[in-house]
Amino acid sequence: MLEFMDYVQHAFYNASNWNYENSYSQLTATARALLDFETPRGLRLNVSSLSSPNFATSYNLGSVGLVDGSFSYLYSSCPLRTISQSSKIDLHDVIRGYRQIQELRKPDEPWEWEQWHAGRRIDSRDTLLYGRLYLPLSTLEALYLRRLSPTPAAEVICPLHQHDVGKWGLIGLRGLATRTEDRIYGRFSAGAEMYYGALNKSGGVSFGGRFATLPAHRGLPLTATLTLNPLMGNISTTYAVKAGRDLSLCSKFDFNVYSYESDVMIGCELWRMKQKVEKKRERSMAAKLAWKLDDIVEPAVPEPEEVAGVLKARIDQNWRLGLLWEGRIKELMFTLGSSIDMKRRDQPFRALGLELQYSS
Repeated sequence: MLEFMDYVQHAFYNASNWNYENSYSQLTATARALLDFETPRGLRLNVSSLSSPNFATSYNLGSVGLVDGSFSYLYSSCPLRTISQSSKIDLHDVIRGYRQIQELRKPDEPWEWEQWHAGRRIDSRDTLLYGRLYLPLSTLEALYLRRLSPTPAAEVICPLHQHDVGKWGLIGLRGLATRTEDRIYGRFSAGAEMYYGALNKSGGVSFGGRFATLPAHRGLPLTATLTLNPLMGNISTTYAVKAGRDLSLCSKFDFNVYSYESDVMIGCELWRMKQKVEKKRERSMAAKLAWKLDDIVEPAVPEPEEVAGVLKARIDQNWRLGLLWEGRIKELMFTLGSSIDMKRRDQPFRALGLELQYSS
């Protein structure tokens, strides 16, 4: 489940009309959501608030052996008109599962960004500032995000350590190119990233490609990816398919050309919807006088189904099992998960935890 600050950051993407899915960082988003989900450890509580359309705060407290936590602040230059109450947030927006690739939004024209006053341009660029301090390690994480033009965006993530006197932790560059095939209702994407870590004086590079069906595709929605890390010698492939309205399946195969080691993992997710309670129909006075029933008026827009919970499960070739149940109880959103090692009969449970989120 997304943390509140990640949810607000996605609201910034929507408010600034940015094609978030058209990013190299989202190339394997479906596989990560279905297979690489984190199971909580111990008890963790998140309390957050969108105090104004431009400012948000969040506090995190956990207990895994020792008490730790963090507090974070976020500022957005453009107002964020999004639901912030945890009792009203649509769970589809915070629970990440199979990601159906949508049609790309047409980029804004440069003249649409121009704002003039008294013969001078006064327009500005949408900007987001975010900072998070982890305690008791005193580790600072910062994010600066700014729309530079109608098409690209620049994003810099800089993890800092207080005792390093503000030394940059990681800096890199990403790029992604896409091609839509209308004949097969699919989209091919290819990209690469380069990064350098100043703290450990090392760098890296990776290449990746993806094919995903578009909403117009009449068959089962599917997503296939291939990523390469030539320096480490890793090759990773994933294949995900939405087998039903509420069921998705995914598989992953990793291989290292240097050590000849390989890993296999499969997983699934199942969405459970709340049953709709039919409202009791009462006859109007006009219908009673005419000895007939009232005409049934269908709503112009059908009411969306409410999510009761989502079950995620994965297993690898070493019989390590991961289970996750996410949902909402009253005002709280929760994540309950466990990691199980089925080969260890004496202590099969490796981790068990519960995470609660409340926002206003």
